[in-house]
Amino acid sequence: MNRLKYIVKRVLMSVPVLWLGTSMTWFIIYQGPVDPAANLLSGNERLTEAKYEAARTELGLDQPPLQHYVDWMWSLFTLDLGQTWLVYTGSNVGALVLDFLPRTVWLGFWSVLIAICIGVPLGFYAGIRSNSVADYVASVSGIVWRAMPNFWLAVILLALLVGSESLFGFDWDTFLITLPSGVTGNPGLSYMAGDPLALFTQPRETLAAIKKILPAALVLGSASMGNEMRIGRTAVLETKNEQYVDFARARGVPGRAIVWKHVFRNALVPLVPVITTEAFLLIGGSVLVESVFGINGMGKLFFDAAIQGDLPLVGSLMFVFIVLMLTINIAQDILYTLIDPRVGYDGT
Repeated sequence: MNRLKYIVKRVLMSVPVLWLGTSMTWFIIYQGPVDPAANLLSGNERLTEAKYEAARTELGLDQPPLQHYVDWMWSLFTLDLGQTWLVYTGSNVGALVLDFLPRTVWLGFWSVLIAICIGVPLGFYAGIRSNSVADYVASVSGIVWRAMPNFWLAVILLALLVGSESLFGFDWDTFLITLPSGVTGNPGLSYMAGDPLALFTQPRETLAAIKKILPAALVLGSASMGNEMRIGRTAVLETKNEQYVDFARARGVPGRAIVWKHVFRNALVPLVPVITTEAFLLIGGSVLVESVFGINGMGKLFFDAAIQGDLPLVGSLMFVFIVLMLTINIAQDILYTLIDPRVGYDGT
């Protein structure tokens, strides 16, 4: 089985997962103990039978369950996500997703990048220098960093950056580039609308957007950083004791070549699912981090919809999250084929 067939197979296998996850979402929201129509009108002091029946008709709940299920699934798979009821009342959900999703993707990208660029090198270094002072320092640091709750770290970091001028002698808001709205708020990504190349052609705006998201990304990626450091160290320790490494050393292959060509590359294989799994967790963690740092992203939108009881919006956002997770999973499979050429050729 070549790589292309392997990737096509993994994509086809994600279809039933998408169907099952979306079906469970429909069942929980529309067939669960909470009546979506009554829940939407619960804050209305003049709730009448006519308004209740109108809401049921608008949601399609006056139809037989099977017909409503088919219509709801068809709407989602044709990207008709409906409209909001309580959060941004009357807004098109698809338009809200297009507005909020880039901020969450921007936050998630830098969170994963920070965790990889710090956690993986430190873990590999600790594995190569096992049982040394550097190994002990890196290992303990990873455990401590992993143990710090995101909500606590977010509040502490926010307080430090707000008082940075008196504490550290420089003002974070004006450091390198001025942030007009302070530490919290949305990163300015509108300059890339319709022109993705503006990410490279307008470096000042890109630097401002990176600086704006950096504190939140550091907090969100903190748990992943410690985990990747620990697993990276373990992977290097296991790989450098393999027989092919001993054989290469016996043949006189330079130590640097052994480390880069044999140890590091093979140690990356067990890290791929860890990194992608942490990316799943970032979607949930973004709810808290976006709320603390005032970022209007998908996490905060989902949180507001759940708190206010906008169940139709919750269902549409769950569909978006399922698609995002499956996309990350497919990206993981593609990374497997790039890191380990054996993947896709043995029928797995």
